[in-house]
Amino acid sequence: MTEEEYKKFNHQCIHELQDHQAKLWAEHDLDAYPRWDYDQHTALLTFSDNDEEINFRFVEVGSFSEKSNTWKWAWDNAYVLEKVKKETFAVKEFGEKNDIKELSEGYFEANEADGWAITAVTCKLLGGIGAYRPVSDHLLVFMVLMEVVDNKEAQKIKNKVAEEMIFCDCHGKGRASFVCQHLIGKGTAAGFHEAFETEQGMDLQEDDSFQAWCNECEAERLKQGEWNDENIAFANIKVVCESCYFEMKERNSEQ
Repeated sequence: MTEEEYKKFNHQCIHELQDHQAKLWAEHDLDAYPRWDYDQHTALLTFSDNDEEINFRFVEVGSFSEKSNTWKWAWDNAYVLEKVKKETFAVKEFGEKNDIKELSEGYFEANEADGWAITAVTCKLLGGIGAYRPVSDHLLVFMVLMEVVDNKEAQKIKNKVAEEMIFCDCHGKGRASFVCQHLIGKGTAAGFHEAFETEQGMDLQEDDSFQAWCNECEAERLKQGEWNDENIAFANIKVVCESCYFEMKERNSEQ
């Protein structure tokens, strides 16, 4: 895609986003709600007042810093959860395929208008229904709204996430995960066995959780044919947050 072709495409995306925004506000009058909240763990943006609320599933596109006048893509930001950024990798791939710098480079000098232009392209490529831009300190956070989520379903999501959450001194709020005592240290890789194949930010079935153990624990489990009181005592399971879990996975997985 030539620079001129991309400019034309971007211009088209901006006009389409403007149409989306007009339709979204006409249908839901989001300015009438005095409060908004978003949570990466639920991937929900909630507008509310004392009597009612409306929920949207969102994808975080990236953020513009008013302090440094820079743009940072969500896919390039370790502080953005996989749950709300994984879809943006499709935009990165589009940028790489078409040699578009602002879609394929994670961090660069920019202005707020660039943030809106990038968000318009993302909305187009992901099939969003609109966009929103909350402010967090000096950061303008750009997100694409993907769909309206029924309030009962949204509450179920929020309740489930609340039940799963623990507080980690290193990473703050995160989903409770379970590892054997031998994975806690930072020494030589101890091996990493899981109850099922995992990736950070993935959705879990109702009764599932992240669970892992080392080579020694796996040997004890195989020796006795199943988990039992003896090898569970040997494992001495510890509770960690999801981010800690995947740091341990990277550190202990054998190449």
